[in-house]
Amino acid sequence: MRYIIGVDIGTQGTKAMLFNEDMNVIRTAFCESHLISPAPGVVWQEAGEIYQSVLQTIKTLMDTSKTDADSVAAIGIDSQMAGIMGIGEDGEAVTYYDSWLDTRCEKYMNEMQAKAGERITAITGGPVTYTHGPKILWWKKEHPDIYDKIYKFVLPHAYAAGKMAGLSGEEAYFDYTCLQYSGFGDNLRKMWSDELITLFEVDKGKFPRIVSPFEIIGEVTEETSHACGLRPGTKIVAGAGDTSASIFGTGMFEEGMLLDCAGTASVLCSVVNSYKPDIEYQTMTMMRSPIDGQWFPLAYINGGGLDIRWLRDLFSETENLTYEQLEAEAETVEPGCGGLIFIPHFAGRVLPNNPCVKGSFIGLNWNQRRAHLYRAVMEGISYEYSYYLHVLRQLYKDQEFREMWAVGGGARSDLFLKIKAEVLGTEIVSLKTGDTALIGSAVIAGVGAGILKDYREPVLSSRKVQSRVKPDMEYRDCYRQNTETYLHLIDAVSGVYEKREAEGGI
Repeated sequence: MRYIIGVDIGTQGTKAMLFNEDMNVIRTAFCESHLISPAPGVVWQEAGEIYQSVLQTIKTLMDTSKTDADSVAAIGIDSQMAGIMGIGEDGEAVTYYDSWLDTRCEKYMNEMQAKAGERITAITGGPVTYTHGPKILWWKKEHPDIYDKIYKFVLPHAYAAGKMAGLSGEEAYFDYTCLQYSGFGDNLRKMWSDELITLFEVDKGKFPRIVSPFEIIGEVTEETSHACGLRPGTKIVAGAGDTSASIFGTGMFEEGMLLDCAGTASVLCSVVNSYKPDIEYQTMTMMRSPIDGQWFPLAYINGGGLDIRWLRDLFSETENLTYEQLEAEAETVEPGCGGLIFIPHFAGRVLPNNPCVKGSFIGLNWNQRRAHLYRAVMEGISYEYSYYLHVLRQLYKDQEFREMWAVGGGARSDLFLKIKAEVLGTEIVSLKTGDTALIGSAVIAGVGAGILKDYREPVLSSRKVQSRVKPDMEYRDCYRQNTETYLHLIDAVSGVYEKREAEGGI
């Protein structure tokens, strides 16, 4: 029996899974992440800690499973994909991981938008947000001494895989599932854009080669083998961004399918076979599937899942409450929460980008309790999803988008699924397989190393339905009106917060 390891470098921590060649899970391991945030809008992770978390989780798998190292044939790693980090010519980190949650690059985000916003969307497939392009300009303008030391800009999974394989900076890579966040990549052609690189005067030499997630980029070195318990020579594939790996790992292979990734970020996406950058709405991002030729158009709320945790923690300061208790209370509240509407953009709206939006409750009255607030958070996230689906339908007018699958922590909430189904007017299928990024990364590794003949059957065999939720059409009109009100309120509060910021109030 041969084995495959998938590793997911997430925002909350690094998780690893050991699979046999039949894609049965043998062992799991987890190492918590430490987000460093000394001030609002400042978030990073130490590169060394990220790498050690990969080694630690793999070693835990090997030690606890007693698996013969010779039988582990391949490893695939995915990671957070909207942040960036720099390595030197020797492949070692020269910066920390500049997290996707970090907003210090806002000045350069605005500069890129003003100078070539639509052109960037057309070429990269994604609107300019707090992603690689503005972050790279931030390093260049704010820390030129460090920028000069950066030999290549890479993603965390490419850094970790490169370290495990002993790659030099010249051998570093960038997998094509992350090009929509790059700011400088030609997504359709899978190459760096001379037009954008020249326009913003960045060094083309700092961008690594672009590869397929399935490419074998190297093998585990002797030094790495001692640290993690794998055999020297174990194959390492390039891997993918975590969201792309997760969507792929759910079995999103057929055009027109919808998916709700209800995790730290709240992501709504589909799968299509044509590239249509969202120039008009600047909302949908064209992410590549690991399968070349397929695309995952998506939009997301930055920290949507964190909003729910924040409210749970806030209520738990005086009483230890669980999600289940709060959900049970929220089920007693009528849809629409008596006019209470929640805006979920604590760190600004990402897509379409609007940094002036803040998290807000609007429509409070004395009859409302914590149950109303908790339900309103779920409804607010759902209203945002409704807008994403509207834009998706405008881009692909001949495509029907009906049934939606759901994965992640939010997919375990019956109430949250019910609200989304009724707001969107679509049936939702919740999947039991919550670690789809790990499934995706393991299958990518297995196919890349030749252990698995095809990706489709191993992924689909891992998928298990947890529940099906059909919308109660009785509340469609209420939710439709609230969605329209929600969109008007975003415009209204944007003006308020923009004025306060200009006056130095926030």
